[in-house]
Amino acid sequence: MNDIKEILSKYKTIAMIGVSNDPQKASTIVMKYMQKYGFKVYPVNPKAKDQKILGEKVFEKVTDIKDTIDIVDVFRPSREVLDIAKDTVAVGAKVLWLQLGIKNEEAKKLVLKNDIEYVEDKCTKMEYQKYFLKINPVFPVLQD
Repeated sequence: MNDIKEILSKYKTIAMIGVSNDPQKASTIVMKYMQKYGFKVYPVNPKAKDQKILGEKVFEKVTDIKDTIDIVDVFRPSREVLDIAKDTVAVGAKVLWLQLGIKNEEAKKLVLKNDIEYVEDKCTKMEYQKYFLKINPVFPVLQD
């Protein structure tokens, strides 16, 4: 079992797949939160390519990001995860993280075979709060 606390302490760059321009969407709230706590977040959304979300340029796919990516954080349906896992392997990320409700056995096998950690059905924001802020809320609104 991977140590989520260790993942969130050690790795600080996140490619967040499925981030939206809508500030009310969970993905956008999570991105803003992770940025607030010192993570470099690269938004990935083909429909918003080259726009900016929360001050960061949006990429079409994770393989377009030139910097090193530690965590590929997925806000997309489970059926899309295998292709994302292939890109995760291609960019040499350390962790494939699937948000709440997202699971994919084939993707799990692929990344584990490539020595990439796999987290499924967990929210990066909620896990960060639990381990580092010692709070366990459902999903509070961000305070600016």
